[in-house]
Amino acid sequence: MSLELRINDDIKTAMKAKDAVSLRGLRAIKSAILLAKTDGSGKELDDAGEIKIVQKLVKQRKDSLDIFEKQDREDLAVKEREEIEVLNKYLPKQMDAAELENLIKGIIEKTGASSMKDMGKVMGMASQQLAGKADGKTISGLVRALLG
Repeated sequence: MSLELRINDDIKTAMKAKDAVSLRGLRAIKSAILLAKTDGSGKELDDAGEIKIVQKLVKQRKDSLDIFEKQDREDLAVKEREEIEVLNKYLPKQMDAAELENLIKGIIEKTGASSMKDMGKVMGMASQQLAGKADGKTISGLVRALLG
């Protein structure tokens, strides 16, 4: 079942249960998918594209959460945390730090990277292999630590 169909079913369930928090997050995903489908590019939206959309939404929520916490707006920060929790249910399981480090070490060996000059090569390959399984900021930090 595609993510879009799953979202539609979950929206119906959330409406019946009067779950406003889930409904808010689900509608955000549905809206983003609909925008991507009608953007005029003519491209079909595949599973990887749907995951990228949800990752983008989570990143936006995290950025907003940081701002709200810095401004002591706990009322808005709570809403962002709730939406992040809902959105994370539709992402693949995230890799833990040890798995991620081992995978990145393997990529560094494959590419023959030895210094920070080679970070672009490593990040390119890592981003492809770890799409949806790890946050880009986490990957970047780990690559810098291992190359530096």
